[in-house]
Amino acid sequence: MSKLRSSAAEALAGVLEDGMTIAVGGFGLCGNPNDLIEVVRDSGVTGLTVVSNNMGVDGKGLGLLLENHQVSKVIASYVGENGLFVQQYLDGTLTVEFAPQGTLSERMRAGGAGIAAFYTRAGVGTPIAEGKPLAEFDGQTHVQERAIVADLALVHAHTADPAGNLVYRASARNFNPVVATCGKVTVVEVEHLSDEHLDPERVVTPGIYVDHLVQARPRVKDIEKRTVRPRVPELA
Repeated sequence: MSKLRSSAAEALAGVLEDGMTIAVGGFGLCGNPNDLIEVVRDSGVTGLTVVSNNMGVDGKGLGLLLENHQVSKVIASYVGENGLFVQQYLDGTLTVEFAPQGTLSERMRAGGAGIAAFYTRAGVGTPIAEGKPLAEFDGQTHVQERAIVADLALVHAHTADPAGNLVYRASARNFNPVVATCGKVTVVEVEHLSDEHLDPERVVTPGIYVDHLVQARPRVKDIEKRTVRPRVPELA
């Protein structure tokens, strides 16, 4: 049975519901599954828990869901580039669970690997560790972190083959591979669809994790912060 769907809306048909947990790939605006995010916005589902490194910026990426007041909780490592995110948090309309960036990634990876919890030194002695079990290993205190298994995972990839094997491009790889593994249902938007199966040596995410594929719509890729150096005249 083909995993390819005709549109992002078809790929998410019958999947979205109020109160679900959605893990979303991306870092800032890089590697965001924008077509899929827009379908979530247009569906009107509410009370969502979103697991992502951050929530995009105002009016872009996952910021669209915040603007539409569809998110009740965010599990993230960073909030600084989205003013609405910060405001909703300070207003008490949005619950935020912070996790160190590496811990967040590992929580999703563990969820995909069937590991219920793990111990790490990151966050020990800070509010991150409050209320969590502690244990000592090799003379060092560690805090227990629970794995994340999402109801739905939304992923952006560069290339996919008919089996759903995925390859990412450069920094757009970011959180997408671990997000792809931790969803009970994983939906992927992909820039390029290959008619032939990808070289197994190139595959980053095996197709066994992927439930639905959709061709991403062409769009201008937003750049969160453009930084350039001033031109330096060539030396004679």
